[in-house]
Amino acid sequence: MGIISTLDFFTPIVDDPYIFGQIAAANALSDVYAMGGVPVLCLNIVGFPKSLPIEILYEILRGGADKVKEAGAIVTGGHSIQDNEPKYGLSIIGKVLPDRIYKNYGAKPGDKLVLTKKLGVGALIKAIKKEVCSQKGYNDAVESMIILNKYAYEASIGLRINACTDITGFSLLGHGYEMASASKVSLYLDKNSIPIIESSIEYVKDGIIPGGTYTNKKYLVNDVFCDCEDWLENILFEPQTSGGLLFSIEAEDLDKFKKNLEEKHVFYKVIGEVREFKDKFLYVR
Repeated sequence: MGIISTLDFFTPIVDDPYIFGQIAAANALSDVYAMGGVPVLCLNIVGFPKSLPIEILYEILRGGADKVKEAGAIVTGGHSIQDNEPKYGLSIIGKVLPDRIYKNYGAKPGDKLVLTKKLGVGALIKAIKKEVCSQKGYNDAVESMIILNKYAYEASIGLRINACTDITGFSLLGHGYEMASASKVSLYLDKNSIPIIESSIEYVKDGIIPGGTYTNKKYLVNDVFCDCEDWLENILFEPQTSGGLLFSIEAEDLDKFKKNLEEKHVFYKVIGEVREFKDKFLYVR
């Protein structure tokens, strides 16, 4: 049995402490599922100001504990420090069969690309922080971020997954680039198949764009060909929080994978395919 060790934490992205705890935990747990593993033991990582009521910290930890329980793992302790701004996350130990580890490389020409959450959370988080987000936009963002990638991973067990990554701060195109470059292939994405949270589009068009979007664009400018409207391009480069999994799966296993995902009520879209490398690592058309 192999061991996975990972950690992640961040500052609040919503005001509700219980929901913040859920989001932070789901985000941290995602790394284990992206590697084909199962979380086992978790430690809380906490920074908390003495100026805030201790009840807020209780709610953050309760939210995190509920997500860990849903994941089938346990919280065995943790560490806290006094900090000027709240911070929360998890350090996680997971287990994985050595011959079933999912790597973010190994994608092969002919593979199909499957994404298990919609994009657009980054713009909605920025709108929430600017206090201009609609209730629907808020609900859409929270609903997406608190979903564990556990169920998408479980739907993939036993299938020929050649590469897998979760979509987080480096964006869909950033994490796609990592997969493509390490695999020495090109990913071809169908812009009409990429799922977007509908309520996020108006904010992106209005210029509510996370700063990380521009950082990602600058880094990838020579490696991506993107033939799409500006607002869509911005979402494709947008940092995500607790995003979905991107699978590169053998084409012959796609129908079984789709069936498994549907049985577990997991959202998904087939967004493209893997081809032999040609000039750029990613093409969006």
